[in-house]
Amino acid sequence: MAGARGRAAGRNKASGADTASETPIETLDEAAAAAELARLALEIAHHDRAYHERDAPEISDAEYDALRRRNARLEAAFPALIRPDSPSRKIGAAPAGGFAKVRHRVPMLSLDNVFAESGWREFCARARRFLGLKPEFPLSFVAEPKIDGLSISLTYEDGNFVRGATRGDGTEGEDVTANLRTMKKVPQKLRGRAPSRIEIRGEVFMTKADFLALNSAQAEAGQRVFANPRNAAAGSLRQLDASITAGRTLSLFAYAQGEASESVAETHWAYLARLRKWGFEVNPLSRRLASEAEAAAFQEEVGLTRGSLGYDIDGVVYKIDDLALQRRLGFVGRAPRWAIAWKFPAERAATVLAGIDIQVGRTGALTPVAHLEPVNVGGVLVARATLHNEDEIARRDVRIGDTVTLQRAGDVIPQITGVVLERRPPDAVPFVFPDHCPVCGSLAVRPPGEAVRRCTGGLTCPAQAVERLVHFVSRPAFDIEGLGEKTIRAFYEDGLVRSPADIFRLPAREAEIAGREGWGALSAANLVQAIAARRTVALPRFIYALGIRRIGEQNARLLARHYGSFASWRGQMLAATTVGSPARGELDSILGIGPAAAEELADFFAEPRNVAIIDELAALLRITDPPPAAEDQALAGKIVVFTGSLETMTRAEARARAEALGAKVTDSVSAKTDLVVVGADAGSKAKRATELGVRVATEAEWRELTGGG
Repeated sequence: MAGARGRAAGRNKASGADTASETPIETLDEAAAAAELARLALEIAHHDRAYHERDAPEISDAEYDALRRRNARLEAAFPALIRPDSPSRKIGAAPAGGFAKVRHRVPMLSLDNVFAESGWREFCARARRFLGLKPEFPLSFVAEPKIDGLSISLTYEDGNFVRGATRGDGTEGEDVTANLRTMKKVPQKLRGRAPSRIEIRGEVFMTKADFLALNSAQAEAGQRVFANPRNAAAGSLRQLDASITAGRTLSLFAYAQGEASESVAETHWAYLARLRKWGFEVNPLSRRLASEAEAAAFQEEVGLTRGSLGYDIDGVVYKIDDLALQRRLGFVGRAPRWAIAWKFPAERAATVLAGIDIQVGRTGALTPVAHLEPVNVGGVLVARATLHNEDEIARRDVRIGDTVTLQRAGDVIPQITGVVLERRPPDAVPFVFPDHCPVCGSLAVRPPGEAVRRCTGGLTCPAQAVERLVHFVSRPAFDIEGLGEKTIRAFYEDGLVRSPADIFRLPAREAEIAGREGWGALSAANLVQAIAARRTVALPRFIYALGIRRIGEQNARLLARHYGSFASWRGQMLAATTVGSPARGELDSILGIGPAAAEELADFFAEPRNVAIIDELAALLRITDPPPAAEDQALAGKIVVFTGSLETMTRAEARARAEALGAKVTDSVSAKTDLVVVGADAGSKAKRATELGVRVATEAEWRELTGGG
């Protein structure tokens, strides 16, 4: 139950704004939708890093939720365009560099949101459809207020607390054991009988009273004050000096389970009872609901009392109570299918639009950014918001000097919702979107069907070149400590770094760097050491770092896993530049790689300069293969295809089960396919499998193979 993100006003990049007011989805064609999904993936990833890595959010949760809702609606309208790096499949951001890393044995995922009863009912209907249950099948739930804090994991062995970690990117977090040991609310030993190993999950937060006391003490000492309790809790827990954490009052509500050596309950409600017996504090407002109809009443009840609570909440989390059903439902992308966060209505405010700037991204996209007179919206100071594109500006007729209305949907992210026309200054004129790049002066064109205008300057445009280099060294890519955006820009302007390969030639210029203003021998040596540490890089990071359009972190991992090695990936991508080739067919068949992403990959490798950059890097680096799937996974590395109608489970459930066991699920049968599972009325895929000699299994055989009975 990750808390709301109260975001700071100052920042270097555009924040998300009124995504819900973008060009109506029903008017978009596939090309425009693909471009919009690509933009959203990049923007949401940026805000995830700001929030989870730096505890320095740039937009409110409401604005962030609006970006995710826009992405979800686009994916629902254009399912063929769903990106492997879609925000719907991602959680958080990579852990910061100051802490030891902890890999979660069971991923710590996030939650999808709804904002009205209609969304809640659709969530319930979706769960029943996935399980193949009738609409009248009864479901019970557990409702828990959604705490505004920092998600953590606590591991106990033989009842003793041994390790604590933040969520991080959901796969890997930060080891904050020493800090958690200073918290009185974290049991150092479980009471009574417990599994030999169990991982407890919960939310570290700060009460309103403790937050006010901390800020008062900070101000009196001449130190920075925190924007809200969530930031204060995150900043207090993520201290390299545990004594600082010990001096601040933090609270904890436990609410979930990760890995466990044995089962401890059959329902979530019973699990919460076990948590209390072990000595954890569980939110006293949590309630078991006998049916989905009871949720609306509970939502209203909590909404009316939230202002009087001693801590911040921004909604209620509803979980299906039956743990067996939870296991069957599993996860989709970044979120469980068995839980949903129902957010509260937005808070509203009004302010003046002081200016509009145009920023140029690494793909050449021109993004208009609204500069606002700072205004407090539900406890968050909002000063900037993205206007997305020229159509959005024209549709709203937003002008400099206008008074605009803002809201914080889901209690966190500010969105521009409209213009107060009666307050418009008489000299306000419509904004004219530039048709040339404000950085390099090149023509800025808008491809047919796309909502985004792009600079045609390519890598000759300093903005694009610098942004690509910044992306290359970013945390999810090469993660080179000491090469931040400011340093990259300075090195680019002075000619030290113009291409990615130049970064790995910097050690030869250590003395020159040491003599630069603001540097020195020690800082230059640290940079050289950081670069040396990244000469070995995992293939997924390498692919992501190249900045190929529509190839984000998830997409990069998917490609690396499918092709297995750098040499194989490079060779197959070159072959895939030929439309109709077997390599292109294989690329198109990878489940999760949409046609737009495949086209971008082919276009990237069709450009000789791009291949030269890759080969230049490969000569300077050691690119490691992705780790093989776990040996205990029955289908590790196997390529599986489903065809026909399944009777004992839905297609979605079968596919999810296969992927959980390490398989690669594709849509087409080829000589590389390992297994074809045939249901009733199987068609051409079953015939094709027989012709190729591919193993064919019935649904019953499939269930036996995967332990499904």
